[in-house]
Amino acid sequence: MADRNGKDAKPIRTALSSEDGIDLAIIELLFFAYRDFTSDPDQILAEYGFGRAHHRILHFVNRMPGLTVAELLDVLKITKQSLARVLKQLIDTGHVIQIQGPRDRRQRELYPTEKGRALALDLARPQSRRISAALKSARTTERAGIEQFLKAMVNPELRAQIDNLPGNALRESHGDE
Repeated sequence: MADRNGKDAKPIRTALSSEDGIDLAIIELLFFAYRDFTSDPDQILAEYGFGRAHHRILHFVNRMPGLTVAELLDVLKITKQSLARVLKQLIDTGHVIQIQGPRDRRQRELYPTEKGRALALDLARPQSRRISAALKSARTTERAGIEQFLKAMVNPELRAQIDNLPGNALRESHGDE
């Protein structure tokens, strides 16, 4: 078995190519798009000492006020320990509040504060502008295809999470297929 630390590894001097049977062009476009899509929010988050996990939590708590910690864990697919650390920071800084569930005292429901809502909007605005600009360069008939492509990138068993978002953006803006 090869050493995972590369102690016995030898360098390979040939680059990956499409001849390897990999769609490198789309992979790279996704890498670059994600880099730039996250760059504006990253700058804002850095001012707070926050990272992308904070952004994702703020986004979904603002999209689904009253979301339970268990539901958030299911959406984010992160460990309870990772969530606890980041969520504590958002609670301590007054961006999110946690309320005991009315039906089950063990449940904790998460709600944004005004401060948390304002930050979520500040983070989403540059991303929305970037998406709008990109969609303007695409023909309007291509938007549905772009949305379907992105949804198809999500694991099939997890796509229902997209359908279950409040106001389901795909159906709301373009009609249900």
